[in-house]
Amino acid sequence: MKHYISTHIDLGQPRGGPPPERQINLSNIRAGALARRAVQGQPDTKDTPDEPWAFQAREFLRKKVIGKEVCFTVENKTPQGREYGMVYLGKDNSGENIAESLVTEGLATVRREGIRGNNPEQARLCDLEDQAKAAKKGLWTEGGGAHTVRDLKYTIENPRNFVDSLHQKPVNAIIEHVRDGCIVRALLLPDYYLVTVMLSGIKCPTFKREADGSETPEPFSAEAKFFTESRLLQRDVQIILESCPNQVILGTILHPNGNITELLLKEGFARCVDWSMAVYTQGAEKLRAAERSAKERKVRIWKDYVAPTANLDQKDRQFVAKVMQVVNADAIVVKLNSGEHKTIHLSSIRPPRLEGENKDKDKRFRPLYDIPYMFEAREFLRKKLIGKKVNVTVDYIRAATSAMETGGVPAFPERTCATVTIGGINIAEALVSKGLATVIRYRQDDDQRSSHYDELLAAECPCYTPNLTCQTKRVPISLLKTQKAKQFLPFLQRAGRSEAVVEYVFSGSRLKLYMPKETCLITFLLAGIECPRGSRNMPSGMQVAEPYSEEATIFTKELVLQREVEVEVESMDKAGNFIGWLHIEGVNLSVALVDNALSKVHFTAERSSYYKTLLSAEETARQRKEKLWANYEEKPKEEVAQLTEEKERVAKYRAVYVTEITDGLHFFAQDVETGTKLESLMESMRGEIAAQPPVEGSFTPRRGDFCIAKFGDGEWYRARIEKIESPAKVHVYYIDYGNREILSSTRLAALPPAFSTRTLLPQATEYTFAFIQVPQDEDARTDAVDSVVRDIQNTQCLLNVEYSGIVCPHVTLQFADSKDDVGLGLVKEGLVMVDVRKEKHLQKMVTEYLNGQESAKSARLNIWRYGDFRDDDADEFGYRR
Repeated sequence: MKHYISTHIDLGQPRGGPPPERQINLSNIRAGALARRAVQGQPDTKDTPDEPWAFQAREFLRKKVIGKEVCFTVENKTPQGREYGMVYLGKDNSGENIAESLVTEGLATVRREGIRGNNPEQARLCDLEDQAKAAKKGLWTEGGGAHTVRDLKYTIENPRNFVDSLHQKPVNAIIEHVRDGCIVRALLLPDYYLVTVMLSGIKCPTFKREADGSETPEPFSAEAKFFTESRLLQRDVQIILESCPNQVILGTILHPNGNITELLLKEGFARCVDWSMAVYTQGAEKLRAAERSAKERKVRIWKDYVAPTANLDQKDRQFVAKVMQVVNADAIVVKLNSGEHKTIHLSSIRPPRLEGENKDKDKRFRPLYDIPYMFEAREFLRKKLIGKKVNVTVDYIRAATSAMETGGVPAFPERTCATVTIGGINIAEALVSKGLATVIRYRQDDDQRSSHYDELLAAECPCYTPNLTCQTKRVPISLLKTQKAKQFLPFLQRAGRSEAVVEYVFSGSRLKLYMPKETCLITFLLAGIECPRGSRNMPSGMQVAEPYSEEATIFTKELVLQREVEVEVESMDKAGNFIGWLHIEGVNLSVALVDNALSKVHFTAERSSYYKTLLSAEETARQRKEKLWANYEEKPKEEVAQLTEEKERVAKYRAVYVTEITDGLHFFAQDVETGTKLESLMESMRGEIAAQPPVEGSFTPRRGDFCIAKFGDGEWYRARIEKIESPAKVHVYYIDYGNREILSSTRLAALPPAFSTRTLLPQATEYTFAFIQVPQDEDARTDAVDSVVRDIQNTQCLLNVEYSGIVCPHVTLQFADSKDDVGLGLVKEGLVMVDVRKEKHLQKMVTEYLNGQESAKSARLNIWRYGDFRDDDADEFGYRR
């Protein structure tokens, strides 16, 4: 028995789907009519209340027959198709007669008109009615039964307040009507509210109403409706009213035999919906598990379902890996057991984004540092994950997108999206709970989402969202350029070991570091080693990578990338790159590279306290004959000893013309031998320019390009563009003379091909003085530079290279006429100190320089005017010992 409406009964047995239905009217009796609501849109109709004892008759019969097997006989059928008959509990007519039970209880009257005297069943009904009257049951009680009429409430003035007033407590109810699998009409007891309830957290296939009023069923909509009807219709249930968004009451229906919401999902009659699942009070994980079960069995609405990871093997679907890099707030690079590196994106979350356009368009946009909270999110992941093993469960593979498909948004490659956990903690959920990421909202039919999507939604609480008004208080992170780096150098040198985080690895020995205390970025070069160089795009073309450069870069990345390290800064090159030593967990990175045969010891390490350690590591690597030392052949010791004894300083002075002297006491010089070539080239170039003057403003400067620039004397010279601040401020370097200037782009033009650097290489070469230390004190350095400018700028001198340097060769310079040593003259005048070299073949020169220094000290010249200050902290006076 499915449904009882007054004296109407629907019958049928399921046969592989919704069963056939028949409506039977009980013969010879009449029960009271139930209340009916006025027809909507027809103002002349009114609500009709219950007739006395009508609801009690319905309830008596409902409790007796709903859900039970009955048998029936049809006695009469009207021309309109209405069938009248008798209904019995059980499989045959020996069971209880339903009509007789109603009459016995005084809940129905007998239709005595047209009763035939020879019909025993009709006669029995009349006898039972007489007995009920005598006993004053039901309709026959005194008082008329007004107290049995319900006060039905069809509307609720404020549904949200009504739902909130129940405090999500179970309410007794009777399901009066099933619209579809997930929407029912319920009578709430004991106050007789008639409300429409939508099941929280799910959606079933529905019947779409067309314009002509007809309904078109979606696939499995009829089956879903019958599934709910057969279990809930006119059943006693409890309903938890959970929320009321947009006047729609959401709830969960609890039946003694189970939760219909979970059953619909498990049988493939419904799918989970995110917007209402948030209010579901019985555990969203149960709904996801039920839906997952239906998907795996591919039942009903999931019959064509293909899992997002169906094409992946189990080992590729779930694995353990080591985190090597945090790319940004939602992506990490992990190292698999096979040694392969794989980028993993955290499922269903979005990292911080910049609201609106970037206001400072002249400044290069750096997402990690310029988007509020992006750096904090990256740091949160870095501290939790770097170097640790995590569990990765792939949720879906996001297909590659092209720029056309995304409407101008940059194309993205294929992305592996996964749930990453460490120590049982979901990293994505932790990010969201800290307000450092947001949860992506999906279309309802989009199944590519995190397997813990509900936990992510629950973690996204507004109270954790960062206060974006605070972003103006954040200290900006800037990259130190040459000028600022020079100012910063003494501070880092005095600090000894400083804490840092390796932000990026350019090559085996060149890194970008973040200094947390100073909130700045620096470029850092490893001291004491000579690491293979990678391929580089040079003005003359692509420079081929040296052997093992890639291996050295990978080694450095795996050891220090995004790790917390300590650095000792010793010096700085002309480009503003700091040079020094980097330590991680007690390991010196320079030593580690040498020990792994990925670098060689550079002679500049001789002055370092790590020199012996480096030599020992190099000797060990050399003995293993691997990588850089694979082709090494050890020479006989006798031969080495002989060469050492015979090696002496070689003086090969050549004539140069000094063209420029820098504030750091470096100078640029041209070889006199090639001077005539330069003069000839300049004369030809200027003649061509005079014949075909460049159009002003036609040249667009680009950093690194060669060009011609009009100097202050009105002549054109070859130059290279170093920096572009604006069209009016372009920094250029004159490649044949060494000087620099800031010009307007209108004073620049394209370099004619006939006069390029392939025709004649740049003629200005940078040098610095050997055996001397340049004062760091600004006044002392200015005195030394002024003296050199007076003596040698724009003059011809004699130059000899004494030893190599990181930035440029170290040389001695002699006056062309007197042959006096310029550097030694600076020492004797007390303008500089001696840089003591330890090479044996240079000791004669070092001794001569030290004697000159002693002479200046005795005479208390310039920096020695207050005596020998070296017993104090020399760094405080701008010198290092």
